[in-house]
Amino acid sequence: QDGDLKFPLESVKKLKELMDGDRHINPRMMGPMAGYSPCQEKHLPEEFQPVCKREDAPMIFRRLSLAAEDDLCEICANAACAGCF
Repeated sequence: QDGDLKFPLESVKKLKELMDGDRHINPRMMGPMAGYSPCQEKHLPEEFQPVCKREDAPMIFRRLSLAAEDDLCEICANAACAGCF
């Protein structure tokens, strides 16, 4: 979840894979991560297409990608998740 936008966890994980993969393609040409938008990726899950029309899409994608970090518990590690403690 990002604000009032909600997405399936599996789609967010796919988004993270796309964004992590893009970072390794051409590091010399890589700008700030906040400016990257995966909207041109052919494997971007369909749920994210409405986000691509927003001006704040790069920041939304960045926050969602950060929320999908798999180092921590998927339920309790993210402030957007409910049901902890």
